[in-house]
Amino acid sequence: MVYHTMTDQIIEELRKIVGRGNVITDGEKLDAYSHDETDAREFGHRPDVVVLPASTEETAAVVQLANRELIPVTPRGAGSGLSGGAIPEYGGIVVSLEKMNRLIEVDRENMLAVAEAGMVTNDFAKAVEEQGLFFAGYPMSLQTCVIGGNIAENAGGGKAVKYGVTGRYILGLTLVTPTGEIVELGGKLAKDVTGYDLKSLVIGSEGTLGIVTKAIIRLIGYPSSKSDLLALFKTPKDAIDLVPEILCRGVTPTSIEFMDKLSVQTSCKYLNESLPYEDCGAMLLIELDGSDPVQVESDLIETGKLCESRGALEVYVAEDRNNIERIWNVRRNIAEAFKVFSPTQSLEDIVVPISRIPDIIPELERLGKKYGMQIPCYGHAGDGNLHATLVKDPEMNMDEWKKNEWACQKELYEITKAAGGKISGEHGIGIKRREFFKELVNPGELELMKALKRAWDPNNIMNPGKIFN
Repeated sequence: MVYHTMTDQIIEELRKIVGRGNVITDGEKLDAYSHDETDAREFGHRPDVVVLPASTEETAAVVQLANRELIPVTPRGAGSGLSGGAIPEYGGIVVSLEKMNRLIEVDRENMLAVAEAGMVTNDFAKAVEEQGLFFAGYPMSLQTCVIGGNIAENAGGGKAVKYGVTGRYILGLTLVTPTGEIVELGGKLAKDVTGYDLKSLVIGSEGTLGIVTKAIIRLIGYPSSKSDLLALFKTPKDAIDLVPEILCRGVTPTSIEFMDKLSVQTSCKYLNESLPYEDCGAMLLIELDGSDPVQVESDLIETGKLCESRGALEVYVAEDRNNIERIWNVRRNIAEAFKVFSPTQSLEDIVVPISRIPDIIPELERLGKKYGMQIPCYGHAGDGNLHATLVKDPEMNMDEWKKNEWACQKELYEITKAAGGKISGEHGIGIKRREFFKELVNPGELELMKALKRAWDPNNIMNPGKIFN
């Protein structure tokens, strides 16, 4: 696709739509919108202009203009993505939803809320919590991400074992299509099989099928009781082997998070925190919650006994809020901690059937030795989603790193596919994984995706280059 060049006339039209102060053309300010949490040196690309609409109607007018003039459009939430999904690879217009950040309604009678796509997920979760309600589909990075980005990636997190991912809680969407129409998908309905489920097609489409500006979000009652176990094991395999057993015993934990020793050690050092990791090779962080404190305590005791009977070196209980937060803070900061050790790394996002997780761990150790890098592993063991992170040795030169990174990723993805898995569980394909994606996905499935994209976006202006070219 050949896109047209941005002109002063188009910029002036954008100013008329959203207001002069909501159109950014200054080079230094544009740089902030040129990257997400992937390596800006490798993937970053500056847009020609950034617009900050304040309404769905303004967003639609911007997209109509872009479609008419064949200018690429990149939707952007908080820029906290990990696959390059919000990077304007072809320049053009970045549509940032940061000003569309209102909580429009909390409807207690229907157990739902309506929010604009630019609302920070943490702000949303706190607002509904004040009314005794719970947004259960939030991801791990809830303090920085926004609702629209969560929907675009169908984001998951530590609580997905029990509660599922973002898409389970999205009842309706307001969508600006790639040609600039405004459509309402779904609604305030618990059930709906009226035609194709277009809402679910948009969820997880990485902004390639339109711009979500508003969402109707299902809520549940807030779990009043919560407790956590930290179980230490001699080896990563010992820890991972236990996960299917926990899930088969009738108690569904809120979370089962896996951390190998290197991950815990590095995060603790980064936070100046102390956890008893010296004698263990891996940890499971298991959280249980519910409305009945007696039942939660009973489930906690049974889960702890199971861990001990299956070889846990120690099992620690953290029932008070401070200790729970301390442990979770170590888990949340693993990625940041490794950036201090080596800012050059590749955070992977593989997902396999839960029963195959034990097969993956020794492969990571083998790949690390083969390609001369550390590959710490942590993530959501309860749903098979592992963050195996390729970390560059500071002594390795960049040419060697790029060669080894590519080869290691390719082999890791092939191992994952052979185990019945996929290359992304929650971060998406974006720019970062698209070359591997087209090689590993079923050709028939890929062609169906491309056909849908062509039908929805005939001029290919909406987030072009993401998922596939």
